[in-house]
Amino acid sequence: MSTITILGAGAMGSAIATPLIDAGHRVRLWGTHLDDHLVAAVRAGDPHPRTGVVVPPEVTSYLSSDIDVAMAGADVVVLAVSSPGVVDITRLAAPFLTDVRAVWLTSKGFAPDGSGRVQLLPQVMEEVLAQETTRVPPIVAIGGPCKANEVASRHPTAPIFAAAEAPERWARMATTRQYRVAHTTDRDGVELCAALKNVYAIALGIADGMSELGDQPFHDLKAAAFARALAELRLLLDAEGADPWTALGLAGAGDLEVTGLSGRNKVYGMRIGGGERADEALAEMTAAEQTVEGVPAVEFALRFVQQRHPRLIDDLPLLVAVHAVVHQGRTADDIKEAALSL
Repeated sequence: MSTITILGAGAMGSAIATPLIDAGHRVRLWGTHLDDHLVAAVRAGDPHPRTGVVVPPEVTSYLSSDIDVAMAGADVVVLAVSSPGVVDITRLAAPFLTDVRAVWLTSKGFAPDGSGRVQLLPQVMEEVLAQETTRVPPIVAIGGPCKANEVASRHPTAPIFAAAEAPERWARMATTRQYRVAHTTDRDGVELCAALKNVYAIALGIADGMSELGDQPFHDLKAAAFARALAELRLLLDAEGADPWTALGLAGAGDLEVTGLSGRNKVYGMRIGGGERADEALAEMTAAEQTVEGVPAVEFALRFVQQRHPRLIDDLPLLVAVHAVVHQGRTADDIKEAALSL
């Protein structure tokens, strides 16, 4: 039995508490200042507002002001805030991370480092912790097809844990009968797939939205977009020195499949494909507290490629098209053309 503190009481933070309790650990759930109403629901024994599932009563919850108590004596810390908050929460938690065995990261995306160079989140976290602490604990990236409400409801789920060394150690800690954890040393590959699947899920949602405009739904376009997305993921992983096959496993094809079937990025894409302007659709979803992580991720992703692999731009038409639709006011037809490109 280990003591595991989860930072972030949103959908995934609250959801992963369930398999960790089932695996026999002591679990603490800490919420940021934006999570006070979520922690209140957990404490009242009500269904979590984001997942609709009651958090196990064995989980101890903490408000934002109690981070020192929540972190005291933790063996493992799970960082489960939305990607824009990862750097700030890493810095806030840094004084308490010196003695933890590992930090598990469920957040997905990119962030600029101190020089403005776009990096994957684990890389930026390591840079922040190196500045703030005397020891940087191993950072484990968690990817794969994991819908928060399904994890919370104990539905069969196959995540993948990625760490530079001994990932099987952390996978064993979290594995239960329903939460079956695979493992790999390809952390950069897993994290790159995790960040970009939100981007490509927007394209899949746009294809779905366009399909519903006709006399009868059609699916070939979405299938073509899915195949195009996997091809682009393989190119990027190869360019980064990661394992291209990761794009075809749980972290790539698996996660993209489930995100393209449901989730906020897919819904956002459907609204655009159905005729809404990208900025209008985003404003309405933001007002409803629905974070669409693919929107900032595609901006960072394009900068990531421009900074590190500029010669690849012409080989990534779907990535470029999503950026054009989301940030430049282009129409859904750009996604169609990119998906059907040879």
